[in-house]
Formats: sequence, C-alpha cells, structure tokens
Amino acid sequence: MAGSRIAKDVFGTLPDGRAVERVVLRGQGGFEARIITHGAVLQALIAPDAKGAPDDVVLGYDDFAGYLAERKFFGATVGRYANRIADARFVLDGEKVELAANNGPNALHGGLDGFDRKLWQIADLADGAEPAVTLTYTSEHGEEGYPGQLDVRLTYRVTGPAELSVIMEARSDRPTIVNLTNHSFFNLEGATSGTPILDHKLMVAAEHFLAIDPTAIPLAGPPHAVAGTPFDFREATSIGARIRQNDRQLRNGKGYDHTFCLPLDGSLRLAARVEAPRSGRVMELFTDQPGLQVYSGNYLDGSVAGKGGRLYRQSDALCLEPHIWPNSPNRPDFPSPRLAPGSAYKHHTVYRFGVSSP
Repeated sequence: MAGSRIAKDVFGTLPDGRAVERVVLRGQGGFEARIITHGAVLQALIAPDAKGAPDDVVLGYDDFAGYLAERKFFGATVGRYANRIADARFVLDGEKVELAANNGPNALHGGLDGFDRKLWQIADLADGAEPAVTLTYTSEHGEEGYPGQLDVRLTYRVTGPAELSVIMEARSDRPTIVNLTNHSFFNLEGATSGTPILDHKLMVAAEHFLAIDPTAIPLAGPPHAVAGTPFDFREATSIGARIRQNDRQLRNGKGYDHTFCLPLDGSLRLAARVEAPRSGRVMELFTDQPGLQVYSGNYLDGSVAGKGGRLYRQSDALCLEPHIWPNSPNRPDFPSPRLAPGSAYKHHTVYRFGVSSP
C-alpha cells in the first residue's frame, strides 16, 4: 500500500512444498533490510554510500536455491549454540550431553541441522516509523542433542534512517544452554564489488581476546591482552595490515577467527566500527553480548557462486558475530550460557550505517 515501509512476498519453496517468505523493511535514503523465513536469514542489507548510492553490503544468494543447496551461514540466525563446543559434549547440572561433531572434533553453530536450516514462522509484522518483523521457532527437547524445548522469538526492526536492530529472546521448559547470533558476511564496498575487505578499517572496543588452539577452541587460562599483538584494533586499523604476520594465533585461525572480549555488564554499547575506503560506508555495531567473533572470511575458497554469480573468495567479507564466548558450557570461568526455566535469554544487537567525513 502507498506509503508503506514494509512488504512481503514469497522468496522460494522448500522441497516439501512449504513457502519461504521474504519481508522487506525500509528505512530512508534507500536503506532496506530483507529477511527470509528460512534460517531467519538477513538476505540483503541495502545501505547508501557517501554519494547516496545504495548497494547490498551482505553476501548471500539472489534466489532461494543457493540457500537450500549450500550451508554457508550467509546472514543466518545461528543456534542453539553459536560457535564451537569442544569435543561436541558438555555436562549440564551433572548430566552429560552429547552433540554431533560437525567441525573436526567439535560441535559448531548448532550441529548438523541448526536453526539456520529451519523454517521460521512470521509472528508479527509492524508498519510505521519503525517497520519490523518478528519470527519464531520452537526447538524441541533433544533436537541436535540439546535438552529442553526452546521457544525462540526474533525481531528485526528498522530503528533509524539507516539502522537495523536485532532482538533475540528464548525460553526453555528445562535447564539448557543458549547462544544465538546473526552470521552476516559484510563487505561495505558492496556484495558484488569483488573488492576484498582487507582495506576496511576496523575498530573493536576490546582490551582482550581469546587465543585458540588449531581447532578454534579457546586455550586454557584467562583471555589474552590485545596490546602488542595483531589483535589490537582499539584504534581503527586496516584488517589486512597485520593479517599476514607470522603469529601463532593468525596461523591457528587461518587469519582472524577469534572472539574479542566485551564488557560483561549486559549493557548495549559500541563494540565495533567498520569503514570502507572506496564507498565511504561506515557500520557501527552495538551489542549487549560479552563477545564479538571477528572472522575475516578465511574459508571462502571460490567454491560458491553468490549474488550476481560472483565466486566468493578468501577475505571477500568480514563477519562480526556478537555472542557468548565459545565453549562456555565447558568453561566455568567464562560467561555462562545456561538458561533455566522461568528465565529469559536476551540478545540485542544494532547495526547503524552512515558515511565517513570527507
């Protein structure tokens, strides 16, 4: 309808005939967020550059066939536990929980058939000054080995001229663990630009990061200080400036694939800022989560053709994934992912776009 800032259509169809819907939320100046119900995926995020020209800044596919054929987490909502759990097992309240090992010896991003592969339901659409869509998914007790029926509610909302807010909530009928995130792959020069993100300037508001072993599990002991390492992004630095240094942690991650430690007080605050030199686009990420996974697209290997038919290659995108620290179920010294009945899991992240000053 005229003046509406929200639209809905059918993006594709699952093999069993169920429709995959797409919801478009519009801001100002061409800003748009496009969400599909399969995996609660952020399928496109359109933001204007310094000249006012809008372009899509997240990797993915132009049609549903790509999302169905490839599990690459482009824009996906990841759960029940984002990132890795060592040896695909943990103990919760004295009970052993066994998961599928789908990343070497470890469990990754919810298992073999995580939330990114599920069809979510549209629970609410809201038009107006802050258009929004709310999606829901119920993960049954025992799904992928996780205990408890988990009811998840996720709201994407345009909360400013060029700002997208993501609120994730979950409740369980028995003790369980929860750790959700959005797994968008960003390239602020444009998803089909073919320009690597190594020239993007990155600031991460973190004094410490988690060093990892070669399977990407955090090492024993406390977090490592970023000072004097290639992981010091307290001042804006090009992602590629130190990525090829002879550093054990860069070798273990094949580049950046590490959690940066954020404040533990649960407040929504600036965690990262990214600036693209050519387009002038700037993205600020605010979150209330205790960690931010910074991943420099190390495993993009040219085997996947995405938007515009372009092959995605190493360093074609940057992931900034807010979540609880990896392997927390096995680390009592880490922030806890435990969710008790009667309590609510909450996660709030905001992506705010602008342009750099001339």
